[in-house]
Amino acid sequence: MSRLTVFAATALLVASGRLAAQDGASVAAAVASITPADVQARIDLLAADSMRGRYTPSRELEQAASYIAGQFRSFGLRPGGDGGTFLQRYRVDQVRLDTAASRIEVAGGPTWRFGREVLFPGGVLHDVEVTAPLLLVSGAPDAKAAQRLDLRGAIVLLAPSARRNLRAVEANAVLAALLARSPAAVLVLAMTPDTAWNVVAARQSRIMTRRSWEPAGPPIVWVRNQAAASLLASRGLDLAGVRATDHPLTATGLDVSVSFTLHTRLVSSARAPNVAGILEGSDPALKDEYVVFSAHMDHLDVERPAVRGDSINNGADDNASGTTAVLELAEAFARLDPRPRRSMIFVTVSGEERGLWGSSAFTADPPVPIGQMVANFNLDMVGRNWKDTIVVIGRQHSDLGSTLARVNRAHPELGMTAIDDIWPEERFFFRSDHYNFARLGVPALFFFNGVHADYHKVSDEPAKIDAEKASRIVKLAFYLGLEVANAAQRPKWNPASYKQIVEGR
Repeated sequence: MSRLTVFAATALLVASGRLAAQDGASVAAAVASITPADVQARIDLLAADSMRGRYTPSRELEQAASYIAGQFRSFGLRPGGDGGTFLQRYRVDQVRLDTAASRIEVAGGPTWRFGREVLFPGGVLHDVEVTAPLLLVSGAPDAKAAQRLDLRGAIVLLAPSARRNLRAVEANAVLAALLARSPAAVLVLAMTPDTAWNVVAARQSRIMTRRSWEPAGPPIVWVRNQAAASLLASRGLDLAGVRATDHPLTATGLDVSVSFTLHTRLVSSARAPNVAGILEGSDPALKDEYVVFSAHMDHLDVERPAVRGDSINNGADDNASGTTAVLELAEAFARLDPRPRRSMIFVTVSGEERGLWGSSAFTADPPVPIGQMVANFNLDMVGRNWKDTIVVIGRQHSDLGSTLARVNRAHPELGMTAIDDIWPEERFFFRSDHYNFARLGVPALFFFNGVHADYHKVSDEPAKIDAEKASRIVKLAFYLGLEVANAAQRPKWNPASYKQIVEGR
């Protein structure tokens, strides 16, 4: 045997010995660090009255984030936030459409005003000033046909055939395909009755939320039928005739330019934190892939007026319990020697109660590319209800479901049975932070013990937490994460689920 072969064999034996140690005493020590006492202590701290609900944004939320960052640092995790810190910050603005300064001007023709001839129906509101040629897009609405149109830099007037009734999902697919062709703006013909038009027009100056991480895509506005008909008539076209045809979707130049102006007024601005820590994997070939554990650390604002003298929405189960689970998992995995083959990200996000803000911001600007994240395990409300059961939502969407079942069977000592979603009508898969990972292609599971009488009430108190049960759920999540982190292959989507959740089909 050559010296090189001897060296390689020796290295392999050493590596095998270290992996075996991880499977034995090292794993046992890591699991033993997850205790009911630790779980209860952390929930007591995060859900104390002094934390005043950890609302997004608030001083108390900042205190929670600072505590979590300090814990990650003490575990030896690498910062996964901004500028070499554990904190990732995002901004949320409250804005109004300045209807007096916003308008659409047709060269040599009319000026359309917001609330009168055009409406901003909602969505992401950014300031826009652009002058571009106007293209009429007409014909049978079809997403594939829309993908072939050259719309770059143009302002599009969308007047599809009236001979087909589209489902909402089909109409959205056509609109998405048009937006993907990089127009400057899209003006959608709105066959809206005056009564409905007036209702939306009355809300044009309402406060809207603008999120710093959302791209400023082409604006979409509605155009009143009469205004569009008058414009087309000036170009020698009859709107009713245009909409009566059923030819393939086409773009026709109208030999006119349009100036599109949207102005906003800032009402207020707030910044909020996420906290992220990274545990580097031990396998050179796999450490650039990541298993992600997540939970939201925020809850609701203080109640006004108080409910029977209590004004604090403590959010012990929702979601100091899940936040604590992420902390316990981070501490346990950091104890392993060697570390798991894949790397791990532990993230606590804010703004879940405001509309999944923090996880949306985190996945829009992650510390590693989304494509390198192989799985997300989200824990939201894991400290109440049944003693021996935890619902894990999303099992049918990927082979993570079968992996969980195998791991669950291998650890009967936990006395914890993971079951399928028993509330499919509630669509919980789309209502917590894992969804922002899943929609971008990361297979995800959602650990959730269900709502209860104290859900979103001041009575969601630390004293009602079953810390012993929660500790067993955390141990199950640990074993599952370890299995995925050490597996030769990354998890795989169910193709039908991928089409539905990721591709939106």
